[in-house]
Amino acid sequence: MDTVVVERNDGIVTVTVSNPGKKNAASPQTWADLRDAFTEIGDRADDRVVVLTGAGGDFCSGADLSTGPGRHGSHPLRSMRTVNAACAALFNLPQPTIAKVRGVAVGAGCNMALACDLVVASDTARFSEIFSRRGLSVDFGGSWLLPRRVGLHRAKELALFGGIHGAREVEAMGLVNRVLPDGELDAFVDGWARTLAAGPPIALALTKRLLNHAGSLSLEQALDEEAAAQSVNLVTRDVAEATAAFLEKREPRFEGR
Repeated sequence: MDTVVVERNDGIVTVTVSNPGKKNAASPQTWADLRDAFTEIGDRADDRVVVLTGAGGDFCSGADLSTGPGRHGSHPLRSMRTVNAACAALFNLPQPTIAKVRGVAVGAGCNMALACDLVVASDTARFSEIFSRRGLSVDFGGSWLLPRRVGLHRAKELALFGGIHGAREVEAMGLVNRVLPDGELDAFVDGWARTLAAGPPIALALTKRLLNHAGSLSLEQALDEEAAAQSVNLVTRDVAEATAAFLEKREPRFEGR
């Protein structure tokens, strides 16, 4: 892939958007590469956790409007399908995902971070739903993600004004999980990633799915979903391993089976 770098180490997959000369602005090829990368990761049992980041000190400045939808003859709706497919592939990954944010996370880049399960940012990071300032409405799932992260009124404030917000400000809103000094960011994310990679893959995937779907379910439906998920967990080897590890006073070794 020309625009996305995928690296693997001990179950941790790092996906890096790589267009540092434009603050990792995403071209149509970038969206296609991200879609393909996330789809492949979702099918790999040995990929246990995903870290999404950007090259050269920025996360992603959104779509590259000089090469964006409709710029090369195709209808914008056709191009937007690729953007949407990248968003859906990221959000639907069974593995836990962590956005590691430095520099700008703007427009679709902001929503790409929010589509991850966890967001960890440098204290110098900046976030913006900048679409309205470009004559655009929100995309990359922003209309769905924002109200679920911060509530409808705050989501409208962020999207209608398109302001630029510092990391500490969006942390107070609940958009990010942690804000750290830049020099501590890599080590912290690596620690979280290693903890998740050592966890029970089936149980983590089911927990992620339950939480993602909970907002559209009644309590009774959520309880039924929990019972079905727990029934899957209880017949895995990982539950037996966790029990044995507890009795033997050691850390469990989960295999996802």
